[in-house]
Amino acid sequence: MGRIVVISTGGTIASRWTGSGFAAEADGREVMATAPLPEGLTVEVVDLFSVNSPRLTTAHQLTLLRTVHEVLADPAVDGIVVTHGTDTLEESAFLVDLHHHDPRSVVFTGSQLPMGSTEGDGPGNLYDALLTAATTRGLGVLVAFAGRVHAARGTMKTQAVALDAFADPSRELLGKIGFGKVTVLRRPQRPQALALPAMPELPPRVDMVMHHADGDPVLLNAAVAAGARGIVLVGTGAGNATPEIVEAVREAVARGVLVALTTRVPAGPVTEIYTHGGAVDLVAAGAVPTGTLRAGQARIAVLSALLATDDPAERARVLRTALSEEDPALVDA
Repeated sequence: MGRIVVISTGGTIASRWTGSGFAAEADGREVMATAPLPEGLTVEVVDLFSVNSPRLTTAHQLTLLRTVHEVLADPAVDGIVVTHGTDTLEESAFLVDLHHHDPRSVVFTGSQLPMGSTEGDGPGNLYDALLTAATTRGLGVLVAFAGRVHAARGTMKTQAVALDAFADPSRELLGKIGFGKVTVLRRPQRPQALALPAMPELPPRVDMVMHHADGDPVLLNAAVAAGARGIVLVGTGAGNATPEIVEAVREAVARGVLVALTTRVPAGPVTEIYTHGGAVDLVAAGAVPTGTLRAGQARIAVLSALLATDDPAERARVLRTALSEEDPALVDA
């Protein structure tokens, strides 16, 4: 079936009991030893790092991004599987997807139960990810988990501990895995890939601020004061806040801060419906609406825009491109 490279980054799938809790301590070869291989597949392992995914930094994620590109520079590689902790998997997968221009699949997977668990889900998820990487093309970056295939864009962790941990609340399932076969149910829409960013000495700070009843601009202003170059405002409803927060957004944008607007509601797009502090006013103040992307992936889109250019106007354009679900090259064709 081909040659697949597995990039190991840690997470529950690589975790052992430490006496007071589980921690990612196993290397990639130990993780691979737990799973059967699809027939005819050759696997190579890259041990990138082994950490619990809440501890991941931008530097970790950019290292992963560059490693994916380096592996795919070899035309003999047929696909990539990334084993990753589930807590921030949606962020890393989306970052790789934003910069992925190769028809070969990059498939993220992990587990909800640690190594050695009775009826653990890691071996099955890894098998499915290998099969998906070997047999799919042109779908971008994928997440294979619990017998399902998800597009990286829009997919988020929807279950804290249940085995079927991932979904895109705003879209239908991309595919299913069963009986040694991957069935693709739809093709994801993806924008033109962004250029691979440089590795900055100090990555830009991008913060998230959530609105709620009694919410005020204190935390948003504090993020700006702390040096945030990007902010994701997590609004209520279809992307709403208050007139005071609108003014804080306007001031932040005037200072060159890139502001994206998402919502704390699980499904549906940010929509310009309300004034008096709603999305109508926030967008007019310079916030960029994120469609159906939620906070974690919206933050990654802002980060990618900040890494792409130093020009504030160009950053906003790059962000809108990253948020788009249409390839401009296809639209113009």
